[in-house]
Amino acid sequence: MSMFRKRQTYAAAGIALLISVAAGGAEINVQDLAARAAAGDKSATRQLAEAYYLGRGVEQNFAEAARWYLKLAQQGDARAQTSIGLMYARGFGLKKDFAAARRWWSFAAAQNDPGAQYNLGLMYAEGQGIARDYGQAAQWYRRSAQRGHVQAQHNLGMLHHEGRGVERDPVRAYFWVRVAALQGDEVAQTSLKVVAEGMSAAQIAAAEEQANEWMKKAKRVLK
Repeated sequence: MSMFRKRQTYAAAGIALLISVAAGGAEINVQDLAARAAAGDKSATRQLAEAYYLGRGVEQNFAEAARWYLKLAQQGDARAQTSIGLMYARGFGLKKDFAAARRWWSFAAAQNDPGAQYNLGLMYAEGQGIARDYGQAAQWYRRSAQRGHVQAQHNLGMLHHEGRGVERDPVRAYFWVRVAALQGDEVAQTSLKVVAEGMSAAQIAAAEEQANEWMKKAKRVLK
């Protein structure tokens, strides 16, 4: 039985971990931010995009959010590239376009953005706007997982568990799912029981040790 997430969702750098641009819902000076953004102030551009995306301090307006994210994305900002890709994939403020989403995520993924890498993996795994390819999905999930993306870690583990796009490897499967579970992911905690079925105590112990070591190193390496 597959334990992939029933409601797989794309992730975004700069959306999931947004900086609040209007603490307490206070009004923001849109004209000032827009003037600074037009003059090339990247910080103001990001604040404006996030404000419109969230509806913080201004009325929520995805089209305006997309306009300002696109300005940043065109300047090579990886977070904005991931965010504009998300908006294309979901049809938020833009016409839904998986090809455009993939293009922007590819730019961000090349800059090692884990959200973009996860999104590409999910796109290949789900066959959304592109032919389904579990091998490609595994490659992108792996890159994202190594950067600490919990959903990518879980999904990579399940690919190893089911032998999709990668060789079936119960120890590797348990390792990645366990890493996600150690970070509090509830789906991974459930999946861990499925992955463990049929494994020997020695295999589980080995995977547990690897997961614990990975977590120790991650705390030092991932910023």
